[in-house]
Amino acid sequence: MIEDKKKKLPGVFLLPNLITTAALFSGFYSIVSSINGEIILAALSILVAMILDGLDGRIARLTNTQTSFGEYYDSLSDMICFGLAPALLMYMWSLSNFNIYGSQWSKIAWIACFIYVASAAIRLARFNSKIQTQDKKYFIGLASPAAAAVIICYAWMLEVSNVNIANYNWMSLLLLPLLSFLMISNITYYSFKDFNIRHKVPHISLFIIALILSFISFDPPLVLFSFFILYALSGPAMYLLRLIKKKKSLSPDKTSSKL
Repeated sequence: MIEDKKKKLPGVFLLPNLITTAALFSGFYSIVSSINGEIILAALSILVAMILDGLDGRIARLTNTQTSFGEYYDSLSDMICFGLAPALLMYMWSLSNFNIYGSQWSKIAWIACFIYVASAAIRLARFNSKIQTQDKKYFIGLASPAAAAVIICYAWMLEVSNVNIANYNWMSLLLLPLLSFLMISNITYYSFKDFNIRHKVPHISLFIIALILSFISFDPPLVLFSFFILYALSGPAMYLLRLIKKKKSLSPDKTSSKL
């Protein structure tokens, strides 16, 4: 009887939820840093949250400590880290400058930020509602961490390049609706979740990893921004290629039916 009661005691697994809490702290610290005008620190905090977000789920699966609580907690953490924090970073860094164009443009700027936050929430809610039936090899819509990565690497890249940020205000304004659309779209993206770290890999894989890390160290913000923007555009590109192939496959049938 005593053993049964111990098994039924409420609680959570510490290790994966501790990592999720650390990710949540990084997201909150990014918000504080954005308010204080420390944009690079805010961007790096979200980057740390991304790494931790990728670890908690994998560690939960490796240690067999997956729970519904962990899934919901992780989703709420993602909303702060990859929804609210990047939007606030973009507003405090660039879009707040739209007040020089008048009150209407200032409203449009913060509305664009809200649309991004709402799209991230919709994306996360849709992911949670289809988590049991969705093909884990692909994401439906751009994942919110990837969208956040585009924003933070974009801000980080321009911040360290000593350019006039005001010259890029309009690009910043257009970037948010574009990412918002990609998040809530039905465009599929490769998820990289079929990569199993427990399996053996060829020795050359370690050399390739070292090469990638060396390449990133050359110019981290530029290299990371290039990677994430290409990943964000890979979904629409593959979607267009599938449409072209589908039209080509249907065209011979139409010609044969006419004959």
